[in-house]
Amino acid sequence: QVQLVESGGGLVQAGGSLRLSCAASGRTSSRYAMGWFRQAPGKEREFVVRISMSVGTTYYAGSVKGRLTISRDYAKKMVYLQMNSLKPEDTAVYYCAADLEESRSSVALEGSYDYWGQGTQVTVSS
Repeated sequence: QVQLVESGGGLVQAGGSLRLSCAASGRTSSRYAMGWFRQAPGKEREFVVRISMSVGTTYYAGSVKGRLTISRDYAKKMVYLQMNSLKPEDTAVYYCAADLEESRSSVALEGSYDYWGQGTQVTVSS
């Protein structure tokens, strides 16, 4: 079992920044991946970004590339999402997810992830 806990959400004005954190605990393998998804009101949950924890390879959704940056601390089992130049359309609940298979091609599919956090709300006001 793996437990994921997100933190760092909140209310920010458009153009502002937030940094989300996700702490993993439990039985992770030495090679696994972490991702961020988000779900806006009335919309389906969508892929944001993924990082391979052992080697740091990243995959970004086109809509966030250049504004959001994922990073990780492998030893601490932490992953971070630095969000800059935030827009009202970034408003969503952000979920952290863990994929115990690090080398996977279908990185944007929810079904590729084995564990999920409870989510943290990010609200961007205009």
